[in-house]
Amino acid sequence: MPGTTATRTTIAAVLVLALAACGSDRAGDGASTRRRDDGRLEIATTVAPITSIVANIAGDRADITGIVPEGTNSHTFEPRPSVAELLSSVDVVYLNGLSLEEPTRELAEANVGEGTGIVELGSLAIPQQDLVYDVSFPEEEGRPNPHLWTDPRLALRYAEIVAEDLAARDPGNAGYYTANLEAFRGVVAELDAAMREAFATIPAEDRKLLTYHDAYAYFAEDYDWDVIGAIQVSDFDDPTPKEVADLITQIEAEGVPAIFGSEVFPSPVLEQIGREVGVRYVDVLRDDDLPGEPGTPEHSWLGLVRFDFVTMTEALGGDATALEELRVRNVAPDAARYPQ
Repeated sequence: MPGTTATRTTIAAVLVLALAACGSDRAGDGASTRRRDDGRLEIATTVAPITSIVANIAGDRADITGIVPEGTNSHTFEPRPSVAELLSSVDVVYLNGLSLEEPTRELAEANVGEGTGIVELGSLAIPQQDLVYDVSFPEEEGRPNPHLWTDPRLALRYAEIVAEDLAARDPGNAGYYTANLEAFRGVVAELDAAMREAFATIPAEDRKLLTYHDAYAYFAEDYDWDVIGAIQVSDFDDPTPKEVADLITQIEAEGVPAIFGSEVFPSPVLEQIGREVGVRYVDVLRDDDLPGEPGTPEHSWLGLVRFDFVTMTEALGGDATALEELRVRNVAPDAARYPQ
């Protein structure tokens, strides 16, 4: 499950080039970007899963502030003008990229201070040829599916990129960031083993996803699931009656036992489809809204993906015991500020 040394070296090389392009003051003499008198880095992040991953690596050696509130459509969220002041004072901004949070990225580019890095984790985590395009994110619009963090392998790539970047910006704490990365790598390995054990209990023909938002494409490729459709089409409006009829026909042909909606964005259309086809409608999946309250172990990237995978496994007739027994925790203190 963990990336190879060669992979990590490639990521590091790409990261150096990307940060140089963003105007990072790592270019040239390699000086760190420490601004506060107490030596702590100031970090801004976008969506909550990224905030959580960054917090697991940075721990108590940095101050982290999320920008995009949980339960908000990150694709269209417009940050308040006050966020510009925050962005002007931070050392680095970690965002997903791949057109996930364009208004936030544009605000960051317009307001970050000289020497501040803007690091697009998603754009660095996966080769361009491996990007996925689908019904919600069509290739002709140049917008790949940006939801890499629902795949544990790619979430680990995010953590690797963050650890390497933080170590370069703050060399005095490089060992701390590396140790947190190794602990996070161990958590991802445990999660991966639990996922594979749980998913093996679902009949192969039932490992199919019809969801409200197409947030699981990379996960599906890595774990041999089939995404058969998504209700939310590329313009984020409800599907047309013909599209709904086509989905009903597909569900009947596939014989899936359940279809999945979002707790944050209820879908009357998906609920209607479930009733008409006579399959279970499960409306609690999350893609970037962490469970629990900030400060609790469940309010974490690990808590998020475990919740989703337990939900999927049980709804499709599998045994989620291996996932339920996985201890949810952060590998470093998470004191990040998560807007609600």
